[in-house]
Amino acid sequence: MLFRTALAGLCLVSVAALAADAPATPSVKGASVYIIAPKNGDTVTGKVLVQFGLKGMGIAPAGIEMEGTGHHHLIVDKATPPLNDYLPVGDPQVLHFGKGQTETELTLAPGTHTLQLVLGDKDHKPHAPAVVSEKITITVK
Repeated sequence: MLFRTALAGLCLVSVAALAADAPATPSVKGASVYIIAPKNGDTVTGKVLVQFGLKGMGIAPAGIEMEGTGHHHLIVDKATPPLNDYLPVGDPQVLHFGKGQTETELTLAPGTHTLQLVLGDKDHKPHAPAVVSEKITITVK
């Protein structure tokens, strides 16, 4: 029984290692992701409605494999994450929109904030080449 348990654990580790080394999902040539609103340099008050734009590809929920699609991830007040690995889960500055959402409402503290979008594939991994927006800066009053 111990041997079977050890073998099963080894298999799970091997599958995880293979998944980490899996080739990135290809993006569509010329695809782009962008923030519709707010605009770079805007000053806003209260909750911030962030609207996501995507050109050249489609939206599909996480876990759904469909060529030429992905789902949004919003990076808030953080450097662009590594684009050759899975986007971090559990990081409050990397927001996942795995149901295919195209907007969100944020409550941000007064001050200056940065926002950036990264399109992820069915497994929350950036495509190759990565589809990443320009980083915008907004001020919350």
